[in-house]
Amino acid sequence: MNFEYNETQAMIAQSIRDFAEKEIRPNIMKWDEEQIFPVELFKKLGEMGYMGVLVPEELGGSGLGYHEYITVVEEISKVDSSIGLSVAAHNSLCTNHILTFANDEQKKKWIPKLATGEWIGAWGLTEHNTGSDAGGMATTAVKDGNDWIINGAKNFITHAISGDVAVVIVRTGEKGDSRGMTAFVIEKGTPGFSSGKKENKLGMRASETAELIFDNCRVSDANRLGEVGEGFIQAMKILDGGRISIGALSLGIAKGAYEAALKYSKERVQFGKPISQFQAVGFKLADMATEIEASELLLHKAAYLKNNHKPVTTAGAMAKMYASEVCVKVATEAIQIHGGYGYTKDFPVEKFFRDSKLCTIGEGTTEIQKLVISRNLLKE
Repeated sequence: MNFEYNETQAMIAQSIRDFAEKEIRPNIMKWDEEQIFPVELFKKLGEMGYMGVLVPEELGGSGLGYHEYITVVEEISKVDSSIGLSVAAHNSLCTNHILTFANDEQKKKWIPKLATGEWIGAWGLTEHNTGSDAGGMATTAVKDGNDWIINGAKNFITHAISGDVAVVIVRTGEKGDSRGMTAFVIEKGTPGFSSGKKENKLGMRASETAELIFDNCRVSDANRLGEVGEGFIQAMKILDGGRISIGALSLGIAKGAYEAALKYSKERVQFGKPISQFQAVGFKLADMATEIEASELLLHKAAYLKNNHKPVTTAGAMAKMYASEVCVKVATEAIQIHGGYGYTKDFPVEKFFRDSKLCTIGEGTTEIQKLVISRNLLKE
């Protein structure tokens, strides 16, 4: 075991820090308050190779592994987790689904544009009445010659408006049948394919979230990923990697909030000394640092398993569950350490606090992670 960054990871971390300080930090509150999704920023990230971290170089990507991917998402999220969320969704959901399940012709068609940031990707599983119960989805695809006619809607979809292409999982069989769903790639501009209401969210406000709407949307069978009926199984495998993404996002938020709280505690003087010297504050910092460390270790264990093609469902769920709960706790304690100033927008911790809660909900709630973990434990 090696607990230090390798040369590539260290280089990536420094590159992202420099980029974030120059391109992201000056705009954080404007993007947040006006809910601006900064498309051009993602084009720049694509030029740097961070929109195709896991994509092989021959398809336009960086050809890196999950340890490096965690580093990218974490470092961006320490500055602005909205941007970290969008980078994660683009890489691990849309791009990775095509990379994992497409045939060679499909990969050559879509992956280079996604990996370089020329295109931004969306991924659609969730619907209005089916959050954790994905098997009950109502969006359908009906075969019509060599095409499929898709009707329905997806909601809470990252990049639903600005995305150039979406991977969507729709029902091609009976409701509730795990082999009754199929995945399709649908490009923006396809007749009958549009975006709907943009969500007005508590946090992650610079990461666009909206509906995808299908109204007799005709899609060629050439846009189908894998076999008919494999969509749900594909989605569950993609979410294994997605949990690592949300864990990395959580880790970045926790580190950002902790570092802000640590800095403030050394500068804020009460009763003649910095508040960091009071045991009540020092113990909070000790708990925060320890739980962040544990989150990081769980995440990199899951990354190791993923890189080596070993079963990762349990480890990924553990890492996501723990890191997401820790990031909420750390962000809350960071507000407490700041006192009244933490409740204002003059300090970064109020945004970390608002952003953190999504991590316990997105890509499987804490409760679903516990269900996944317990079921796998009982199989052993």
